[in-house]
Order: sequence, then C-alpha cells, then structure tokens
Amino acid sequence: MGAGDSTMGPVIILILMSVLYSGAVSLRSEAYFNETAELPCQFSNSQNLSLNELVIFWQDQEKLVLYEHYLGKENFNNVNSKYKHRTSFDHNNWTLRLHRAQIKDEGVYQCIIHHKRPTGLVSIHQKDSELSLFANFTQPEIVQMSNITGKFGINLTCSSGQGYPKAMTMYFLVKLENSTELEYDCNMQTSQNNGTELYNVSISKYFPFPDGMSNMTIFCVLKTKAMKSEERELRSKPFCRVPNHPVPVTHQPFWIIIASLISVIFSAGVVYFAWKKKKKQRAVLTNKESTKTEKEKNEGTGQREKIQVPERNDKEVQCT
Repeated sequence: MGAGDSTMGPVIILILMSVLYSGAVSLRSEAYFNETAELPCQFSNSQNLSLNELVIFWQDQEKLVLYEHYLGKENFNNVNSKYKHRTSFDHNNWTLRLHRAQIKDEGVYQCIIHHKRPTGLVSIHQKDSELSLFANFTQPEIVQMSNITGKFGINLTCSSGQGYPKAMTMYFLVKLENSTELEYDCNMQTSQNNGTELYNVSISKYFPFPDGMSNMTIFCVLKTKAMKSEERELRSKPFCRVPNHPVPVTHQPFWIIIASLISVIFSAGVVYFAWKKKKKQRAVLTNKESTKTEKEKNEGTGQREKIQVPERNDKEVQCT
C-alpha cells in the first residue's frame, strides 16, 4: 500500500502540472494600430457541446470583461465600457475580434469557457493570448536647416513618426561621387504622443563637404520592428547637394556669354549694313525712275501743244 502511494504521488503531480501547463501557454496575436485584432480561444469542443450549454467570455489582464456569450445569447451587462461595440464573436473558430485596436489594448487576454451541468457551472477550458500592436513609421524626410548653412558643409535633420513600437536605430547614409558609402550614427531623439501612444523620431547632423568632391547624395535610414519578429528598413528620398566653394569649370559660362554677345553684335552689324546698302540702291533706282517719268511727261505735253495750235491761213482771214 505504501509502495502504491509512493508511485501514484508523482503521477498525479505530473498530470496536474501538464494540465496547468496546457492552460498557461499563451498564444501570440499581432495586429496593426486602429485595425482588427484576433484573440483566439483554441477550444476543440471534442464533446460537440452546444452554445446553449456554455458560458464563454474574454477578460483582460485587469479582469475587465470584453465579451460574454451566456447560454446561447450575447450578454453585455458585464462588458466593460471601454470594450462595448468593439468586439464580435466568431463561433466557427472560437475567436473574438477586437475592432479599432489601440496601443493601450496590448497585453494578455483570457478566454474562459464554463459548461452548465445539473450541479452548476464547471470550468472546462481556459486559454491565454498575448496581443502585440504595430504601426508603420512614415517615410523618413530630410530637411535642410535654413538658419545654419555653410560654404564648406550643410546641416540636416531627418524625422519620421506615427510608428510603434520604438524604432531600433536611425542614421544617415552618404554616397560620394566616387561610389564611396559612409554611415553616420546619430543620437536619435524619441517622443511619444500622449493620446495615440505612437512614437516620433528624429536625428540631426552637420556634414562637411569632402575635399575634392563636387557633390554627394545623402539618405536617411530608419530600422524598426515588424510583425513575426522581423525587421523593417525605411529610406528617405535622396538629398543631393553641390558645394558652393569655387570649382575651375565654373568660369567657363562667363566666356560663353561674352562670345555669344560678340556673335550677336557682329550679326546685327552685318544685317544693318546689308539693310542700309539695299536701302541706298532702292533710293537710286527710285530717283532714276522719277527722272525718266518726268522727261516722258514733258515730251508728251509738248506734242499736245503742237497739235492744238493750227497754222494761220491768210486766205481764211480775208473778207469778201
């Protein structure tokens, strides 16, 4: 008898530990900010029990009730006000949907199922699920600080926001014209919105122009956590900058302008002299035509006068 007791003791303890362990293992659930989260119950219903025999409810880590399905009907009397009109129960896969998920909804939730028997309600299932929220940061944006500019460098700031959880790192990536890439780690400034609890991040840095380089391209890189324990990398649009210090080739446009002006003046002079010569030729031709016309006019007048004056006949003037 004693030997039997010593054998059964560890077996009972092992069975109890396995039961407790099966109920203690948490399921992981992920959702995007302001979208729908799913809280699974993972109830197999091997006995094919009807909903009319069951009391099903979800509660958060503060024991506040999200949803209750009591013997076949929804019961909102015990539901906390922060969860009202935000949940829906899918009885096909025993999952509760939490709509418009907020950052403050993160945490551990419990699905509890009781079976109504003649002796009363008996707990037959309990499952925990841990909810994590995510929000994608906006594309990083580089802005030049207008109040701090230099002849041999530039001061830039990069910012991104509306993300969750906290960003992992943020840095500047500089690409020079000789294909060299340089990374500049910066002190990332982080702030959190009191209402939405989303994060905003920013970095700033002064960049000197490398000697002998005429231009460079700057990116801002942001690395964040994503769903399924993955990482996400966001890049800003390229920010291109050409230094203001003198470069020998910058004198070339001045000579091009001078040569263009000389060419224009010369062309205008040629056109002017051609126009003046042509005008003089036209004046001479017009003068010749005018003289010829005047001469012809005078000759015509003399002929008319000769025709109009008849010769006098002495016989006609004698009286009879």
